Amino acid sequence: MSARRFKQVDVFTQIPFLGNPVAVVLDAEGLDVAQMQRIAGWTNLSETTFVLPPTSPAADYRLRIFTPQAELPFAGHPTLGSAHAVLEAGIARARDGRLRQECGAGQVQIALEKDAVVRLWLESPPTRITAVETAKLAGLEQALGAQVERDPPPQCIDVGPVWLVARMADAQRVGALAPDLAAVAALSTTLGVTGVVVFGPADDGLSAIHVRAFAPAHGVPEDPVCGSGNICVAAFAARTGWVDRIGRHYLARQGMQLGRDGRIALRIIEGGQIWLGGDAVTCVDGTLRV
Repeated sequence: MSARRFKQVDVFTQIPFLGNPVAVVLDAEGLDVAQMQRIAGWTNLSETTFVLPPTSPAADYRLRIFTPQAELPFAGHPTLGSAHAVLEAGIARARDGRLRQECGAGQVQIALEKDAVVRLWLESPPTRITAVETAKLAGLEQALGAQVERDPPPQCIDVGPVWLVARMADAQRVGALAPDLAAVAALSTTLGVTGVVVFGPADDGLSAIHVRAFAPAHGVPEDPVCGSGNICVAAFAARTGWVDRIGRHYLARQGMQLGRDGRIALRIIEGGQIWLGGDAVTCVDGTLRV
C-alpha cells in the first residue's frame, strides 16, 4: 500500500461546496484500470481523475477520467479541476500562459487568465452533431416528464461524452424537471449517449441560461455542474442559430436543484470553436492510500 497525493477540487465556483467536485489522484503512475475504476466508484463523484506522465513531448501531463462506472475520453469540469490541481501541486507549469493536457480525446489546450473574473479556460475538442429521430422524441419527453421545444429539435452532440441536448421554453421549466431516471438511462442506452442535457433561457439577471444534465446510465443521476454538457449546449446554439439569442460570450448556471450554484462561462468563436471557462478551489488536500 502506498500513499498518493490527492485533492478534491470544486469547479465552476470561487466558493467551496457550491460547484462540482472532482477527485484528483496526482500520483497515479502504476495504478491499473481496475484500480482506477474502483477508486472512482468509491469517491462516488461524477468524475475522478488520475494524473500520469505524458506520452507526448508536447503535453505537460496525461489525464484519465472515470465516472463511477466507466472511463471517459474527455470531460469539462474534471479537466479544469485537474489543471487547477496540477498547478497547485507544482506538477506542471504554464508555458506562454497555457497548459497542454493529454487525454483520450487527444491534446486539450488550457489557457490561464491572470486577474480575470474567470481564470481557467479550455478549448473544446471538435464536436460532432447528429439529428435525433422524430420517433424518439416522445420517449425523451416521457422520460423527462415534460415537453421540450422542437424548433430547433433536440440534437445528439459528441464531444467525447455524447449528450442529447434539448431546449425548454424557460429556466423555470428546467428547474421544475423531475425525470424518470430509469427511463433516461434506458433511452441513453438505446441512443448510445452519455445522458441528457436540457437548457432554457433565464431571466435571473445572472446568466443567459440554466442547464441540467442527467447521466444515470453512467452512474450519475444528475451531474451538479457539467462542463461537457455545457459545451454541447454551446455547439447546439452555434448550429441552430440560438447563438443570436444568448450571445457568443455568455454565462450559464447549473446545480441549484442540488444545493449548488455553478457558473460556467462559454465563448463561441466564429467558425464554431468553443472555449469553456470556470474557476476552481481546492476543498480537500491530502493523501490516498492504495
